[in-house]
Amino acid sequence: MKTFLGPLICAIAAFNPLRAQPNPNPQPAPLSLWYQQPAKEWMTQALPIGNGHVGAMFFGGTDEERIQFSEGSLWTGGKGANADYNFGLKKEAYKHLPQVRELLAAGKMKEAHALANKELTGVIHEKKENTPSSDFGAQQTVGDIFVKVPSKGVAQNYRRELNISDALGKVSYDAGGSHFERTFFGNYPSKVMVYKFTSSTPETYSIRFVTPHAKDHEHFDKKQYTFGGHLKDNHQEFETVYRIDTDGKTAFSNGVLTVTGAKSIVLIHTVATDYLMKFPDYKGNDYKKANAATMAKVAGKTYAALLAEQQKDYHNLYDRVALKLGNATAPAIPTDQRQKAYAAGQPDTRLEELYFQYGRYLMISSTRPGTMPMSLQGKWNDSTNPPWANDYHTNINVQMLYWPAEATNLSECHLPLMDFTRSIVEPGRLAAKEFFNAKGWIVNTMLNAYGYTSPGWDFPWGFFPGGAAWLCQHMWEHYAFTNDKVFLKNTAYPVMKEASEFWMDYLTGDGKGRLVSSPSYSPEHGGISSGATMDHEMAWDVLNNTAEAAAVLGIDADFAQKARATRDKILPLQIGRWKQLQEWREDVDDSTSHHRHVSHLYALHPGKQISITQTPAEAEAARVSLNARGDEGTGWSLAWKVNFWARLQDGNRAHKLFKSVLRPVADQGTNMADGGGSYANLLCAHPPFQLDGNMGSTAGVAEMLLQSQTGVIELLPALPDAWATGSVKGLKARGNVTVDEVWENGKLKSVTLVSPNAQKRVLKYGNKTINAEIGAGREKTWNVVDFK
Repeated sequence: MKTFLGPLICAIAAFNPLRAQPNPNPQPAPLSLWYQQPAKEWMTQALPIGNGHVGAMFFGGTDEERIQFSEGSLWTGGKGANADYNFGLKKEAYKHLPQVRELLAAGKMKEAHALANKELTGVIHEKKENTPSSDFGAQQTVGDIFVKVPSKGVAQNYRRELNISDALGKVSYDAGGSHFERTFFGNYPSKVMVYKFTSSTPETYSIRFVTPHAKDHEHFDKKQYTFGGHLKDNHQEFETVYRIDTDGKTAFSNGVLTVTGAKSIVLIHTVATDYLMKFPDYKGNDYKKANAATMAKVAGKTYAALLAEQQKDYHNLYDRVALKLGNATAPAIPTDQRQKAYAAGQPDTRLEELYFQYGRYLMISSTRPGTMPMSLQGKWNDSTNPPWANDYHTNINVQMLYWPAEATNLSECHLPLMDFTRSIVEPGRLAAKEFFNAKGWIVNTMLNAYGYTSPGWDFPWGFFPGGAAWLCQHMWEHYAFTNDKVFLKNTAYPVMKEASEFWMDYLTGDGKGRLVSSPSYSPEHGGISSGATMDHEMAWDVLNNTAEAAAVLGIDADFAQKARATRDKILPLQIGRWKQLQEWREDVDDSTSHHRHVSHLYALHPGKQISITQTPAEAEAARVSLNARGDEGTGWSLAWKVNFWARLQDGNRAHKLFKSVLRPVADQGTNMADGGGSYANLLCAHPPFQLDGNMGSTAGVAEMLLQSQTGVIELLPALPDAWATGSVKGLKARGNVTVDEVWENGKLKSVTLVSPNAQKRVLKYGNKTINAEIGAGREKTWNVVDFK
């Protein structure tokens, strides 16, 4: 799928290794999730592996192994599902915009909402057959590979493990006098998944592939199994292939591959679809040719060679960051038991380290250059009708998925989101024109793989034109952390400029000399407004960042001046009657609401408009709002609150929320009122499973230990009492600075910085600062006594 890369090839090729140096002293003890029984449930117990393109879950059954897998571009919906699909556009819907604004100005909120809900909603076409129920579509599972293994009675010494230090899934046990082992991993460089089964005695295995989709052809020839199929909904075509290497004899009949007399079988597996990330057809990838090239590339590679290649690739990313919290050893009990003991009050800093690094593992496994971006469930989906279509929710979820990318030294993993963002600009222009008669581009709450950038089909949840501005923040942050001016000029700036143009057109005067967003809704909370605070914060953010980008590049001075002028006329943040940061222009916040969305604090995090040093009054108002909203919430909501409290530099409160993310959840339902946590496999429970809680929590830990959003590098800004002694190596600060920190007894001991570029920076620890000069490519260490 090289077509996904487009002009980003130059940015990837130019990636300077000095920007992200592998940590020379990674943790010696592997971090692992492990269990004493096979998984019975996909969502709560199975363990995830991936190679960026494909996400797989293994179960570890002793009679039959189940390997369920999904590929990010397999999507129902779009034009293939309905010839009338038109990206949700409603022609000339903008003609109703002036009346909606007039009703709002007259205080007729119910009437304004009714009109907006009728005329400004996007269009989907319902279907009576198949699932999901509309041409918006949904991301799909490909299917399952089942490997039936010899049944030799009760298994003993059973262990199912996911070693995230090496990105290896493992199963081992003894039965009937034989020893059985399995090893599973994803290999990104060769674009394959690898599954190895071994036994101490010759055994018979049977392998079958099961899919919910239509079969076009299936055959086995010259050690290679091939299945070609299509989605019934839109006729999207796909093909999955595996090669088998074994010391046994093979026979294929009726879709089942039987292997006899084998001590070892290795499946080298890939999958591709005809999806092409290109508006308007999103079709045309030669998936058969792609698979043939993949299998030809690995034709001469043994299992050992593929493992060595995978280890080199993975460690180049994973080893960049090492976190050590205290000196306690991990309890020698299974992960599900550790999680329960932790929730019951048993301190376990090793489990906290594991959860932090698990987020980085999941990122490396699910988003790499040239792949689809992560969706709500990353690349792991076992359903044809997943919750919320397993789509790209842009009112926080897809953005939260990528929060750890820069701060935890995984900048390359951020690039698929950049590719995807750029691909939706064209349909986003059409949505901006038809719904608001505005220049620029937009995307709203729900985004599919087929350019649906229009508002959702119901309000208030469906209305969120600010999604484009939020995605643009990720482009700016990628530059801010890497200093990659080629990326800024060729990729980020054009997209950011057009997103700014929308807000220049959409913002309207309030009659008092200020600009407001009208109509607007605070995401998934409250009613229609003539100025939801989050809209103003995002407009401020994209206009500010675009003007700053123009200055960095030395271009577009007139446009930058207009952007700044518009930014400065936006209605300022408002502090309400009970000292809260207002969620809307109208002072109507409910101090008893515990809603999961706290969207009006965007300016605190991930934005930079609020800080405790530069805007103390607004920071205090944000604190009041957070206290009122409470410490409960769904999984991703808890994770966002970790980051909020870290930005407010309250480490103990951030740690409390982080602990809440880890609380055990067994229910697989979708009742958000039950609150979130994590399943036994440590995947975050919204509920149901959404990957954003894992990623947001990993980002939150990084925020607790290092911040740089104000331009100052702040050391240990929100260190909790529970982490009195520790060290972290390899976190990134904006400006392309790699930071190592060591602390003892709750106090900073030393900090080491390195950057490929010489620069002068201000370092801050507590209320003390120093002016630091960093030489190009040269590590330099400061001790706490250097701070004055």
